[in-house]
Amino acid sequence: MVEPGPLSAAAFPIEDHLQSIASRGEARLVAVCAEARRAGPPRLAEAMAHALLGGGKRLRPALALAAAEAVGGDGPDLDDGSLAMRFAVALEMIHTYSLVHDDLPCMDDDDLRRGRPTVHKAFDEATAVLVGDGLQSLAFAHLLSVPDARAPELALLLARGAARMVEGQALDIAAEGQPLAEAEVSDLMARKTGALLQAAVLGGARAGGGPEEPFRSVGAKLGVAFQIADDLLDLQGDAATLGKRAGKDAALGKATIPSLVGPAEARRRAEALTAEALEDLAPFGPRAEPLRALARFVVSRRR
Repeated sequence: MVEPGPLSAAAFPIEDHLQSIASRGEARLVAVCAEARRAGPPRLAEAMAHALLGGGKRLRPALALAAAEAVGGDGPDLDDGSLAMRFAVALEMIHTYSLVHDDLPCMDDDDLRRGRPTVHKAFDEATAVLVGDGLQSLAFAHLLSVPDARAPELALLLARGAARMVEGQALDIAAEGQPLAEAEVSDLMARKTGALLQAAVLGGARAGGGPEEPFRSVGAKLGVAFQIADDLLDLQGDAATLGKRAGKDAALGKATIPSLVGPAEARRRAEALTAEALEDLAPFGPRAEPLRALARFVVSRRR
């Protein structure tokens, strides 16, 4: 493993970049919600919009589009109807569905998400379940809506990532209050959070016509680094900054890397994984700078 030093804070406007990605993807998400209003029950459509248009960093779409750019498939003038963008939007719908279901009383029982009431609080539990179900289906419909020989491969990749995410959630629930070895915690993290982040990086590269490696490996490393950073924020942050309840891991008796090895060592490991990912991306030159900046952001973010 590469020993970490201070991760270089390169002069890349990461917040502006994330805002740009969010703005570009927002129009397509708004269109998804508009179609839901035309096609389905108004209350369900309203709840779906509450979940999907409720803000957030849009980190996963940003990673996907940056990976596509890194391999030369798409650049700053990316067509918003491109395969990479459709994959990015589908990915965000899958991620949002998982948040809606994770927040339910039968799961993490959260009242706040992205600084707003969770869907089951703003509406009701049954509607929240249906919102998650609907978003999962619409994600694949959106990705496959335009004929493209590469779209089925990306749909399969996304489906496998989502399935591993569900496995991770099941392991997480079973582990509440149970002592876990570090290897078990790492496996849980790689599934629950890491799988979809890995799918973002790998899927973006494949949508751009690039190879599987090193993007599969980069995505796996960033997935674990992200979860460690998230666990540190839960441990050390506050609800006003995070936009969601803080301290819930300890309250639920969940084993995390910070709880097993301490915050300082956990931070060191996250930075080491990010340093390795940056090293893997070195051969891709300036085109990969947005992806490198996002990799740094994964461990430096404060919310």
